[in-house]
Amino acid sequence: MTPAARLSAAIEVLADLTVRRRPAADALKDWGLAHRFAGSGDRAAIAGLVYDTLRRRASAAYVMGSEEPRALVLGMLAVLRGLALPAIAALCDGARFAPAPLSGEEAERLATADLSDAPAHIQGDYPEWLDASLHHVFGAEVVAEARALANRAPLDLRVNTLKASPETALAHLAHHRPEPGRFSPLALRIALDAEGKAPPISSEPAFLGGEVEVQDEGSQIAAILAQPLPGTQVLDLCAGAGGKTLEFAALMDNKGQIYAYDSDIRRLKPLHERLQRAGVRNVQVRSPRGAQDVLGDLEGKMDLVLVDAPCTGTGTWRRNPDAKWRVRPGALAQRQAEQAQILEQAARYVRPGGRLAYVTCSLLDEENGAQLRALMAKHEDFTPVPPAETVLALGAHGPELAKAALLGREGVLLTPRRTGTDGFFVGVLRRAPS
Repeated sequence: MTPAARLSAAIEVLADLTVRRRPAADALKDWGLAHRFAGSGDRAAIAGLVYDTLRRRASAAYVMGSEEPRALVLGMLAVLRGLALPAIAALCDGARFAPAPLSGEEAERLATADLSDAPAHIQGDYPEWLDASLHHVFGAEVVAEARALANRAPLDLRVNTLKASPETALAHLAHHRPEPGRFSPLALRIALDAEGKAPPISSEPAFLGGEVEVQDEGSQIAAILAQPLPGTQVLDLCAGAGGKTLEFAALMDNKGQIYAYDSDIRRLKPLHERLQRAGVRNVQVRSPRGAQDVLGDLEGKMDLVLVDAPCTGTGTWRRNPDAKWRVRPGALAQRQAEQAQILEQAARYVRPGGRLAYVTCSLLDEENGAQLRALMAKHEDFTPVPPAETVLALGAHGPELAKAALLGREGVLLTPRRTGTDGFFVGVLRRAPS
């Protein structure tokens, strides 16, 4: 496919999203099935155009004065990819499979594209209804923080130290030119190609042999800051597919006991195969069984309880740019209610003197510090571990993280702009000894 044909395809996919309001990945998959002549390179390039347009949807619409799919794609080429008017006009020449030629108004808008007078939510490309919440966290830096969230995310891997050392994994993946992570001693980072396509890591012997897992460096840091210690009793209360469960097992060197639980048994399904591939031996999966209390025997006995809470995912907009336009105020309220309920449940399992680690991939205080403040108001025996102390779990990289991240009273906030990771909040509470 020509670059112009790829542009037409991206406009077609975005039109489908406008009508059906569904995840972009689903629309791209359906387009690929209906256009089997498109090769993998074409599909990757079209996906790149679609996701880049969703990353800069608000500013593209502002420049073009329209939210029509064609206008959004053309605006993105100017505000994100930096194409000048002649280059965009050359792609839209009306030839076979190419978009129609630019109208006079389109050409004028592209030639004079300027965001300097646009409001913050336009410059930062985020939903207007989140403006107050994001300003509360970032103040005058909200546009810079939001723009970092609108960039592409790299591919991060976590070295599984049960199977390999970072040096060994680095050597086995040298053909992809990975770089060590900035903060996590377990992280390897691989840059994407010009089209935003990641290499097929899941087919690599190092992945198949359990040496590495795909995991954002921010998620790795969150698990390290929770500080699961070898020989202790740990409950991962929202384990899902088990990314942090696997990292906990490696950090604990397979010593002690980890209980992995999730209220939705379907989310636990991938965990069983992942445990085997990673060589993990200290995890017991507890699946929900109707009304039966499968965690009752753990109450008051856990050294560490991890709550990797369901959230709006505002910190993952680099990877899921379509999600930021689908989230609604009602979803935030629903997540807040779920988080409060899960935290209340988690507190029951922490032994006196034990710790509760609360993690979200959200940037919003409503889902982060506010939730911990509400829990501590109900349970006076829980107090926050000072974030300056929490970061020391990273060892030599702890002071560096403390300078880069946002440290509040309740926890540590990572952001793409500050730490080069997805957005994560990590707050650790300690329960008073009996």
